[in-house]
Amino acid sequence: MTDIAIIGAGIAGLVCAQQLTQAGYSVVVVEKSRGLGGRVATRRLHDTRADHGACYLKPKGELLQGFVKLLSQHNVVEVWTDTYYELSVNSHLPIKKSGSPCYTAPTGMSAIAKFLAQDLDILLNQRVTKIDLTPENIWRLSCVSSNTSSSNNDSENKEITAKALVIAIPAPQATMLLEPLENSIIKSAFLNQLRSVDFHPCISVMVGYSSVFDTKIPEWKALNFSENNILAWIGFDSSKRHQSHQPVFVVQSSSEFAQIHLETEELQAVGEEMLQSASESLMLETLKTPEWMQVHRWRYAFPRHPLSEKCLSAQTILPLVCCGDWCGGNLIGGAMDSGLAAAKDINTRLEQKVLLDSFLENPKFW
Repeated sequence: MTDIAIIGAGIAGLVCAQQLTQAGYSVVVVEKSRGLGGRVATRRLHDTRADHGACYLKPKGELLQGFVKLLSQHNVVEVWTDTYYELSVNSHLPIKKSGSPCYTAPTGMSAIAKFLAQDLDILLNQRVTKIDLTPENIWRLSCVSSNTSSSNNDSENKEITAKALVIAIPAPQATMLLEPLENSIIKSAFLNQLRSVDFHPCISVMVGYSSVFDTKIPEWKALNFSENNILAWIGFDSSKRHQSHQPVFVVQSSSEFAQIHLETEELQAVGEEMLQSASESLMLETLKTPEWMQVHRWRYAFPRHPLSEKCLSAQTILPLVCCGDWCGGNLIGGAMDSGLAAAKDINTRLEQKVLLDSFLENPKFW
């Protein structure tokens, strides 16, 4: 048995795990994917990589600013650009706009999550299918292997028991896990708060081109589309890498377009439609003919209306807290704040150990 089980190895879950581990608790993080970071994600493909989730850090708030400073000192991130471009629906000429510095990781944004995961006990490729209490009133998590390349035999399934539980995944997914406990262990009022949270979806298209690019390399690195029904953003992803043998772009859809194709099975055609739109909007004919393309659908990309609370604590026999970027804010900074709030809440209901104000204060990181 462990002191605390955390479901989800996104930024909120990792921050929470670091804070509680540093206080002296035994913590296990369970993640259904093979990688860390949630939407802070990097895809390795065709001898290169592409950031198909959160594409950069824009440090706002004291905590995120301190984290970016720490990452910079460890050469995990560096300034990518301090300008961005915007293209309106009625123009083919992007407008240059100045802004605050954007930071990216040259080896991929997932490096940020790997930095946060130092010294943590993390189980990857384990999907939690059921949460209940043992006869001794201990949280019990039933897990199955989500590794499709394995044989998925019984030896790969795991059962985890813990004194306290943190659920650091999108609210709709947390709801599905907890609904079987409604009225018996968890009050409906708590679940109704989770049910009130919904998300904007997004579709990301990763594309690579011949090293002999038929079109002049654009001067922009990041470009927002204004009032475009299909597109929201395009980034010149290979400009983040210290060495890149070919131009790579990441195109992200509008939430409206993603909603239309939320259940579309053939995403390749969806990606081609997005490239067609980008090519026409930017008057870059070459964009339509990449050497390779991969498409990823984010069902829970951005919370529409984040809750005002930094975390949600259930009034249960044993400590149960939900957290994520849908609590108390948005994006990476909101996820970090939520993870810290969840750790504080859990500690209050357990042994009330001495917590640092932030995991950033731990000398091991510096």
